[in-house]
Amino acid sequence: MTTTQSISAVQPNPYRRRAMLEWIAVHSFAVGLALIFVLPFVFVVLTALMSDQQSLTRDLWPNPFAWHNLVDVWHTSGFTTWWRNTLLYAVCGTALTLLSSLPVAYALAYFRFRGRNIAMMVVIATMMLPPQVSIIPLYLVWAQDFHLTGTLWPLIIPLAFGDAFSIFLLRQFMLTVPPAYLEAAKIDGCGDFRTMLRVVIPMIRPAIAAVGLFQFFYCWNDYFGPQIYASENPGAWTLSYGLQSFKSAHHTDWNLTMAATVLVMAPVIVLFFFAQKAFIEGVTLTGVKG
Repeated sequence: MTTTQSISAVQPNPYRRRAMLEWIAVHSFAVGLALIFVLPFVFVVLTALMSDQQSLTRDLWPNPFAWHNLVDVWHTSGFTTWWRNTLLYAVCGTALTLLSSLPVAYALAYFRFRGRNIAMMVVIATMMLPPQVSIIPLYLVWAQDFHLTGTLWPLIIPLAFGDAFSIFLLRQFMLTVPPAYLEAAKIDGCGDFRTMLRVVIPMIRPAIAAVGLFQFFYCWNDYFGPQIYASENPGAWTLSYGLQSFKSAHHTDWNLTMAATVLVMAPVIVLFFFAQKAFIEGVTLTGVKG
């Protein structure tokens, strides 16, 4: 081997060095972006575990850890009621959304009827309509005709009639199911309902999980709806609305306010941690066929 070949063998490949620098730059950007999202949550948790005096200082680390803050917040008057109401709203709302949106999405995906495209455009148009536009007539209906204001039923009952975003997402995923499976089910004597129940739904479980999580997160974090319909009755408040009242009552106790925030966020974080695989798969595999 000549001297020139030995030197070239020792010197790094310029393409390899460029690839390494790109890898470092991309991962550094990703780590920095992750810190931007994680650090506020870390700050909330650490503040929630501080004492009353320490939470008003510049200290960033609890000394000692005041775990009793979480217990004190949990036993605050009304907090368990807010938790129960939020769970009722989120669970019932998610179940009703799935039960009502699946048949509509199946019909828009597989039925051939006049005006199907117009019906789909109407569904998409309702997604663009802000809820503030229709809140006044809806409130008058629930207040004067059904007398259900002061409860969460004006928020739960409409979900039994479908949700535009859920219908759109489920319909797009159903279009990715090979038609051969549906034709085989029809040949075996299955009707549309059994085909949807036995063939389509098992094949779109990731999409159902994604829609369910989207709806659960929306109901759990909903502030506008409970403020409009349940503000007059503290017994019907949810966590998102009750947290504002808790903050007003403990405006100087930042540790208790942060502890309440942690208790509100914890179920959503735990649920996403266990369901993130199905959620991400449902989002990434959702088709965009027309």
